[in-house]
Amino acid sequence: MSTSFPAGGFGAMNADGVFQFMDQLRSNFERRAGSRMGRGDVRTAVLALLAEQPMHGYQIIREIEQRSGGSWKPSAGSVYPALQLLADEELIAAEESNGRKTYSLTEAGREAAEDAEVPWTEHETEPSRSHGALPKAGLELAQAASQVGRSGTPEQVEEAVTVLNDARRRLYAILSQE
Repeated sequence: MSTSFPAGGFGAMNADGVFQFMDQLRSNFERRAGSRMGRGDVRTAVLALLAEQPMHGYQIIREIEQRSGGSWKPSAGSVYPALQLLADEELIAAEESNGRKTYSLTEAGREAAEDAEVPWTEHETEPSRSHGALPKAGLELAQAASQVGRSGTPEQVEEAVTVLNDARRRLYAILSQE
């Protein structure tokens, strides 16, 4: 992330400067937080999950998010079309029960799943590299700071700058620990 910090630190900023900086920070986190995978990855993930057990669409979405360490949560708009395509290719079959479709692999689907390389493997083997929660927390912090910058009194803005300066120092302290 190439966010430049204001000259003189946060303490030299006025309310408009804090607002602009936090909006820039927020937009940087928004770009990073929404990690997207390709359509082929959704297909591969669905096949890999259904090789383990039958699932319905929401379970598939939730399981992908969990296994990717929160860094990838495919939308229903990508999972359900992938399920329909797999059904059209006769790789999966759907069984409806209580108004909900549960999908399972066909024999051809089991063969296709054997060749599938799961897209979340790196997240399972390196959980410390899964930074899904950090961008989200940064985004929420930036949103709160922007709100203070927009609607806070000058005293509240000054207090927020102090809090942000302290948070920045504490974050760097984390990196300096062994």
